[in-house]
Amino acid sequence: MVLRLLYLVFSQLMQWLVLLARDAAAKDVELLVLRQEVSVLRRLMTYGSLACATAVVRGAVGRALPLGRP
Repeated sequence: MVLRLLYLVFSQLMQWLVLLARDAAAKDVELLVLRQEVSVLRRLMTYGSLACATAVVRGAVGRALPLGRP
């Protein structure tokens, strides 16, 4: 139990350090991806299916993210 707690604390600290080390452009791209995901989820709640254009936009913006993101 204690070991798991230590692991979770260590993992969270490492994620924060990675976030601090990122440049502003990577953070902006990630923010755009998250906003796109929110808009997709809102549309799925009303229409029930994923549009092809949404998948294309999400894939294109997702490629701009750095590979080592948490």
